[in-house]
Amino acid sequence: MTRTKVALSYSDPAKHPRFAVAPMMDWTDRHCRAFHRQLSTHALLYTEMVTSGAVIHGDRDKLLGFDEIEHPVACQLGGSDPRDMAQSARIVEAYGYDEVNINVGCPSDRVQSGSFGACLMQQPDVVAACVEEMKASVSIPVTVKCRIGVDEQDPEPALDAMADAVFAAGADALWVHARKAWLQGLSPKENRDIPPLDYGRVLRLKQRYPDRFIGLNGGLADLDQSVPFLADLNGVMLGRAAYHTPQIMGQVDQRLYGQDTGDVSPWQAVEAYFPYIEDKLQKGVRLAHMTRHMLGLFHGRPGARSWRRILTVEAIKPGAGLEVVEKALSAVRPHDVRENHIDADAGADIASGHAA
Repeated sequence: MTRTKVALSYSDPAKHPRFAVAPMMDWTDRHCRAFHRQLSTHALLYTEMVTSGAVIHGDRDKLLGFDEIEHPVACQLGGSDPRDMAQSARIVEAYGYDEVNINVGCPSDRVQSGSFGACLMQQPDVVAACVEEMKASVSIPVTVKCRIGVDEQDPEPALDAMADAVFAAGADALWVHARKAWLQGLSPKENRDIPPLDYGRVLRLKQRYPDRFIGLNGGLADLDQSVPFLADLNGVMLGRAAYHTPQIMGQVDQRLYGQDTGDVSPWQAVEAYFPYIEDKLQKGVRLAHMTRHMLGLFHGRPGARSWRRILTVEAIKPGAGLEVVEKALSAVRPHDVRENHIDADAGADIASGHAA
């Protein structure tokens, strides 16, 4: 399966992303993104953050390589030097990404020591300089993902200052994680939960910029909660909810993009992922590196615990192959396969190790 590079356009509602999966360190790697693509054709998928220094000086194929099935896919960069960010953006574009995004939201100590991430909320002029250099260097969209503020900042002027600066510099879109980041005293994990969410602040920013793309991130649990925001905002971005309960994404194409198809069931997603797994196994990728992203797929369904146990215990064994996924799938095989869009022929195909 191959897909072509996508011409994202944040000024054209028909081409901009209404749904995205947030960049998450140690989670949204290439195997995760390939799996998520089986659930939604249209969702915009983000890489883990990679630093500009690593892109310029590191193993680029390891850091930036991705499978063509992932399109549309965006690369998130961390950095604060405009020239380095521009050079990195050129490299990202050459690798075929559909978008490059600047991280202005990560609160970790490591990121702070490199003077990027959430601490840049205090330096909107620096972010704007990066945007300007990057826009002059690439033709793909340059976007920013930020917080509403950090530490003792007042979110009203802080977020306005960031938006004013990056939009004046030519940023195509601003994704806003609707909570502050505390740079001292809270861990990155605590920064995802403890500072209170303020969706109203993002809505007020959109009122200030009615003709600019403003997307919402932070605490969104499912599509029922997310969809109403699209009446006022341009896009929604889910992180942990999409990762831990990926079956949410099976509803995206129909509910958010108006695609005239039924939802993608968890069983269909696994079947569609089979060829990717087989291909990577032949190239030496360990099964567990791919199946770890699938553990929450059957959350809330009969057999979900067995699915997780089989994948967790058996996928890590030396030589583990597709038969482990088939075994795990049999633990959650629905009694009425027609109800889940799987017919008898598809079931037979899975039993013989082939995707339907």
